[in-house]
Amino acid sequence: MRTRWATGPRSITLVRHAESTGNVADAAAHRRQAESLDLDLRDADVPLSDTGREQATALGRWLNQPSEVRGPHGTRPDAVISSPYRRASETARIACEGLGLDLDQDERLRERDLGLFDGLTGRGIQSRHPAEAERRSRLGKFYYQPPSGESWVDVVLRVRSFLRDLEGLDGADVWLFTHQAVIMAHRFALEGLDEEHVLKLSRDLPLPNVSRTLYTRDGDRMALQVFADTAALDQAEVATTHEPGGSDDEPD
Repeated sequence: MRTRWATGPRSITLVRHAESTGNVADAAAHRRQAESLDLDLRDADVPLSDTGREQATALGRWLNQPSEVRGPHGTRPDAVISSPYRRASETARIACEGLGLDLDQDERLRERDLGLFDGLTGRGIQSRHPAEAERRSRLGKFYYQPPSGESWVDVVLRVRSFLRDLEGLDGADVWLFTHQAVIMAHRFALEGLDEEHVLKLSRDLPLPNVSRTLYTRDGDRMALQVFADTAALDQAEVATTHEPGGSDDEPD
């Protein structure tokens, strides 16, 4: 069901966090065909990589350009809300420095919890938890919940709750700094997508770090204007990074 609006923001911009050391460790694990990531941190504490800080700085420079340079879909934020995870809040602080805005955090924007699978690659899940891998294959990843973790549906439910609270920001341009699965959950809720469509989008269109996804208010709905836009990185000639294949079973 598509989320409908009686009041609410003029626009919602969803920004995926900049490249993290978790993204780097994930890529290295896949190159080695390893079962787990070489990363000894809580998921919430994973910081940006050097490239990630460059990406966040590039977004900040883009935000400080005149509106005619940013273009018709280059909104500036009136309100900024971030996932409390370090890689997202760090991206928001760097990108919005100098805008004179308070940075709020909301735990409903945090990354999907992979539970027992945290830190494992797909190869590691198959090897160490074959029964769960079979159950996931049977149920499909939209409804499958890893032991002590979250399904995609769980993420959608918290996103729907979060969107209802945005109704109080009537007429504002709101920027959200968050994670890949959470952005796809917003697409599911705002556009009324079905399971097959949202999983196909996630699989076929990997979401770059620091990319923007923009919705603007159109009557009682939010209309998608841009998805996975990397104009800020392209202008600054900073590397664009994303996971291969758009898989959601590795750290974001």
